[in-house]
Amino acid sequence: MKVLIVEDEDSIAEPLAEGLRREGFAVERVGTGRAALESSEPDLVLLDLALPDLDGFSVCRELRSRSNVPIIMVSAKGEEVDRVVGLELGADDYIVKPFGFRELLARIRAVRRRTAERPAPRTLREGPLELDLRGRRASLDGAEVELTPKEFDLLALLTREAGTVVSRTQILKEVWQTTWYGSAKTIDVHVAALRRKLGDPSWIETVRGVGLRLQAP
Repeated sequence: MKVLIVEDEDSIAEPLAEGLRREGFAVERVGTGRAALESSEPDLVLLDLALPDLDGFSVCRELRSRSNVPIIMVSAKGEEVDRVVGLELGADDYIVKPFGFRELLARIRAVRRRTAERPAPRTLREGPLELDLRGRRASLDGAEVELTPKEFDLLALLTREAGTVVSRTQILKEVWQTTWYGSAKTIDVHVAALRRKLGDPSWIETVRGVGLRLQAP
């Protein structure tokens, strides 16, 4: 099970990550909200609210709009209004600093039990673009767009991360199941095909040196 820790304070994140690894979890740690949104999807997110770029509420809202990943908010703020806002935005639990490690483990396991049967999303939408994930069909303004299997996989990834820059490394890993950067040229071929089939190249923006971002023109 992979846990993503979103926490900018090393004094908190490092011992937490070490403890979770001792318990058998795979752990990725990022220090900003933007990095959290650009990470490959984990099995659970521990999300601090006080981040240096985006606030945790905004990160939670964005994650929940595209994924059913379980989210536990972590904050020094224990007021009822903060807990209510977090839960209303889609967090599955809210824990207040300082907390005991055993309590956190219990909450992680409880959240995983509650969310184990949560159905995966069936469709993705970005403006007039809609993807049927189960039927593996794409439509634009109601008209079906004919895609190859890899074109669909790439478009689904970019749509799931709509508005966010997706790195080429992540694309290679999730769509082509490789980390060999020498095969990155194939990304450009598929992007060119998608731009042509979507009828407007501005659907997919190339961010030089970073990756690709999809958003409705």
